Amino acid sequence: MKARIDRFLNRFISKKLTVFLLATLFIYLGKIDPVNWVNLSMVYIGSQAAVDVIKQLRK
Repeated sequence: MKARIDRFLNRFISKKLTVFLLATLFIYLGKIDPVNWVNLSMVYIGSQAAVDVIKQLRK
């Protein structure tokens, strides 16, 4: 089941967008506060950007 979900997300939605949408949903539901939303978004986007840069340098 997890493999199917991963294939769907990789094919149609970027992981960065998925994290942003989930964090936005959680802030709307009151599960996280705005500060944690910003922290989560920045950490994930920054780390994913670093991975993308390394991938490009190795090609």
